[in-house]
Amino acid sequence: MPTRKIIFAPDEYYHVFNRGTLKSEIFLDDRDRIRFLFLILYLQAGTTPQNISRQVSYFVKHQVFNINDKYLKVSLKKRQVELASFSLVPNHFHLIIKEMVDNGISKYLHKVSNAYAKYFNTKYKKSGHLFQGPFRAVHIGDNNQLLYASAYIHRNPREIKKWRNSDHLYPWSSFQDYVQENRWDNLLVRDLVLEQFDDGNDYKKWVIDSVAKSEYDVGDLEI
Repeated sequence: MPTRKIIFAPDEYYHVFNRGTLKSEIFLDDRDRIRFLFLILYLQAGTTPQNISRQVSYFVKHQVFNINDKYLKVSLKKRQVELASFSLVPNHFHLIIKEMVDNGISKYLHKVSNAYAKYFNTKYKKSGHLFQGPFRAVHIGDNNQLLYASAYIHRNPREIKKWRNSDHLYPWSSFQDYVQENRWDNLLVRDLVLEQFDDGNDYKKWVIDSVAKSEYDVGDLEI
């Protein structure tokens, strides 16, 4: 696996992604997906809230993100990265994140990956590496690239037969949060992309019509 050759800088956006070892699945059920999702939301501040398992169970039962307002305010003040988009599919994940402090992204992905791998290996009685090497990253150099990266990520679930042509409804992507109400409050920041469209439906049409999935370059890692 080649080493990652990229320098992260504050206030810059990056498309980061990784997959399971030998392309194996890293999400086997909805609880796994929720666990990873809560990690990428909460660890923006560098710390995991207590009783995350209880919050996962609450979401499984009620389909509601029940975040404490006090914790949210503290998280937003201390965040090391800012999450702009995400997509979780069976054997890999994609994120668009902004570096807020020096080394923020590296620390963030290290904590997310380690916490999730420990959870996964404990749950399924496995050992060894879950992810295929370090996460990969592409620097988003301009606005056009940001829009295409966003479309690429949000179109990703259409590779799943069940969600083909209804990827805007896929629950493990931020696409529906761009098209409808943001489920995750200010832990998901959509403004830089959405302010360039009339509304969520306008963005949805642009993504559906986009050629991003075939033309956007994610580097030398074939997902």
